[in-house]
Amino acid sequence: MTPTETVLTDQLALEIARLGMVGESSDVGTLHRVTELAARAIPGCAGAASVRWALPRTAAGADPGSAWPPAGTVPQADDTVDTEPPEESRPEPLAAAASHPDLAEVTDRQLSRGHGPVFDVVRGRRPLTCDDILAETRWPESMSDMLRRGVRCFVTTPHLNPPILVTLTLYGVTPKALGHGRHALASLLIAQGTAAVSNSQHYDDVHRTAVQLQEAVEARAIVDQAKGILMHALGCDADEAFAEMRRISQTRHVKLTALAQRIVGHQGLP
Repeated sequence: MTPTETVLTDQLALEIARLGMVGESSDVGTLHRVTELAARAIPGCAGAASVRWALPRTAAGADPGSAWPPAGTVPQADDTVDTEPPEESRPEPLAAAASHPDLAEVTDRQLSRGHGPVFDVVRGRRPLTCDDILAETRWPESMSDMLRRGVRCFVTTPHLNPPILVTLTLYGVTPKALGHGRHALASLLIAQGTAAVSNSQHYDDVHRTAVQLQEAVEARAIVDQAKGILMHALGCDADEAFAEMRRISQTRHVKLTALAQRIVGHQGLP
């Protein structure tokens, strides 16, 4: 077993597993870890970039896979791809990261143009491979950006875990440096990265709901205390006390919870 294989089976396996753990990391932080792992561990990969996407907008009720061009299709060499797609079907990048500043610039320029190989991967939902950029004619602007930074080949892999869509692009500095044997590890990295983003979103949603429930419970407790004070002061029952609080809240344009806090705090009515 070679040293590279040892890293892939032991140390890298542990780091990939940690990608899916829920934490406080942002989307960009997760994408950075994915690109750094790819650049360090995948043979032939000189650097990497990853992007998180919003799913393309489609007509109401339409299948997201019906975006332009149809899902499951990959542009061919004679297709004119470096052109503007229809506005309603254009994928929207939400966050991006790269292992090197030059690759970050390559990614940013492609995203700012709104078209290029990574956009076609998002629409087609299939990996795309370019063994030699000098022979590639589909995306002249993007290929020029890469060549100026020493890139000679690339592989872009998508992973969809609804509603999370992430692409990972591996870059090589020599032709055919990224053979098909590299795709499995790239797919594993991007799958774990996508899972990490999805898990973080679920965690944030649950945490937000818990905070809202806690605030609702605390607000209810304050209102109940205020009702008790009014019942004692006015000699009325709970329904009458609550009705009086609502009347004051509406006529003086004060939230019911804020009014209850003033009553409980003996601050008087606003």
